[in-house]
Amino acid sequence: MNHPVRTRVAVVGAGPAGLLLARLLHLSGIDCVVLESRDRAYVEQRQRAGILEQGTVDTLRRAGAAARLEQQGMPHDGIELRFGGNRHRIDFPALADGCRVWVYAQTEVVKDLIALQLEDGAPLYFDAPVHAVQGADTDTCVVHYTHEGQTRALSCDYVIGCDGFHGIVRRAVPAQATQVHERTYPYSWLGILADAPPAYEELIYAHSERGFALASMRSPSVSRLYLQVPNGEHPAAWSERRIWDELDLRLGADTTWRLNRGPITAKSVLPMRSWVTEPMRHGRILLAGDAAHIVPPTGAKGLNLATSDVTVLAEALIRLYDSGSAELLDAYSDTCLRRVWRAEHFSYFMTTTLHTAPGQSSFDTRLQLSQLDRIATSPHAASELAANYTGTVPHDSGRNS
Repeated sequence: MNHPVRTRVAVVGAGPAGLLLARLLHLSGIDCVVLESRDRAYVEQRQRAGILEQGTVDTLRRAGAAARLEQQGMPHDGIELRFGGNRHRIDFPALADGCRVWVYAQTEVVKDLIALQLEDGAPLYFDAPVHAVQGADTDTCVVHYTHEGQTRALSCDYVIGCDGFHGIVRRAVPAQATQVHERTYPYSWLGILADAPPAYEELIYAHSERGFALASMRSPSVSRLYLQVPNGEHPAAWSERRIWDELDLRLGADTTWRLNRGPITAKSVLPMRSWVTEPMRHGRILLAGDAAHIVPPTGAKGLNLATSDVTVLAEALIRLYDSGSAELLDAYSDTCLRRVWRAEHFSYFMTTTLHTAPGQSSFDTRLQLSQLDRIATSPHAASELAANYTGTVPHDSGRNS
């Protein structure tokens, strides 16, 4: 295998952000190389997000990566809120200018993009961990990595960090050159995959005195469900029967409706945090996706923020190489951070409104129920939630109230 020693753009990380960026650059004739530390099987099996905004779907279509999405993705026109014995549906098309969301697992997006990349895209190397990134403040960056037992060096104009919070690229930026903002939440999610047909057509977000619950799905035959649990909880503490019984209680099962039960095929605990580093650029290093920001999953924003980042970045790099103008590239961080902070606020709002904090007072609970009731009774509040959830709210606009 011949390894290039020079490319315009080095993309570190073969998650959805890195793969989509590489695809967009390839379609515009900009050469790049993608380096991924893990093997292909691991990358294609990582369980992550499953909700795609309208803008994400539109970008995948433009990239020629939506064939299976069109066949297997499940368009959703709303979500249901359950609280205080009430059920209320948020109608996305009616409240958000006809927009909707799609249920299509991140694992499937990654599989689609990998297949395209290997078929006709730029070089993509698995099992290729990056050890160092040098030259961010010079005219040329050098990425040092290992592949097939050999240490190699790749020179490039720009390095794009799509390798997540723990990745090497973020750590190559001097700490004094960034400002970090962070919030850790006092609860986690126990998430399961189950071979059970969903007993609901759209996602259910449930506020309960027993804690939050979310009923989602991955396909017409696979349910994806979540329970709020204490931080530090171990999945082994929850038997299958205990999980299903607790889900029924929190989701308000009754004689007319309850979950379909089936074998649980995956079970894990997910901590909840909000985190942003800014700026998202340092010299010739640019960060995207989880390398730059993390949101709690309550608002379904993680994958969609990553997609938005690389869409903006691809446009900026295309402009640079087509016309020599660095205007969009210089504005990359500011452009993305407007959307990032809107999504951070929405995710915080959904998380703190729907979860029960340890030691929460009855006053705080009543405030949560009042907020949920306002969404159910105020077209303005419902429209605000729908616009944020579908990603159609202006990136620098107002507050979620």
